Amino acid sequence: MAERIPFQSEGEQLESFLDELQKEQQIKEIAGWETGFPNLSRALDGIRPGLYLLIGPPACGKTSFAKQLLDQVARQNAVPGVFFSFAECKKELRIKTLARLSGIENREIRRGSVYLLHWYGMPKAQHTDLERLPPGWDKLKKSAEEAKSWLDLIYLIECDRDIDLRRIEDQIREVESIKGMDRVMVVIDDCQRLGNIEQKLTDRVVLLVDELQRAAVSLQIPILAVCPDLREDRSSVPQIWSDRAPSADVILVMEIDLERTKKLIEPNQALTLHIIKNRGGERGKLAFEFVPAFSKFTEVAPA
Repeated sequence: MAERIPFQSEGEQLESFLDELQKEQQIKEIAGWETGFPNLSRALDGIRPGLYLLIGPPACGKTSFAKQLLDQVARQNAVPGVFFSFAECKKELRIKTLARLSGIENREIRRGSVYLLHWYGMPKAQHTDLERLPPGWDKLKKSAEEAKSWLDLIYLIECDRDIDLRRIEDQIREVESIKGMDRVMVVIDDCQRLGNIEQKLTDRVVLLVDELQRAAVSLQIPILAVCPDLREDRSSVPQIWSDRAPSADVILVMEIDLERTKKLIEPNQALTLHIIKNRGGERGKLAFEFVPAFSKFTEVAPA
């Protein structure tokens, strides 16, 4: 029989809580983990346990943004990250990461080492500064080697059609056990595929958000769930998602800014990230630019 945990009043637990706060000597600008995007970190007050819902139209870079965010959280906070993917294989996700880190386009990395060595010439090994290396195999390898320490914290898991939330929770606990840490950052890309496929997509997502929020609370971790924008009326405002997914702790809606995009070189995109719900900080909107060739997002000043 499970051990019974005695009830304690807030007054009884007050002294131990104050001791806990007193031990936190570090002065923090934000309460949670750094995101690697300064404006986003301040707006969210950092990444903390709870459910983060990222929504956006097709081909706006949701997967690239989620992977970059996970990488930056792991790198800057030395915490493990787990990326569950329903749509993209591990190879494509790794190519996105290497393109972003090395400055070599996705399509060129896909062509392989022989192409990179031949196209950019040999030898290049005399260069030691990553920024001075010409785009090529040496630069790709050096970028990967420099990222090895924090890439050791990242786990990519390809999801089959039979996976369910219970199996996902089990795999999260397994990573926690391997790393000896009880806090990880989790991304579930195309999360709508977890639900019952016989249900209407909008209904499926609402139920799934409830389940994912309970999982985030139970595991005491941040979960970023990524799903497509399901609005039938494209003229409706992003804030409608606050009513459609009330259980989420944070709701981020990504939209392409057509006017700013016109000023960029194709196929680069200007995007607005609407923070329409945020239990831990500010609401508002942030400006980003997305370069698909490098799968890279950059924060920019609002126009």
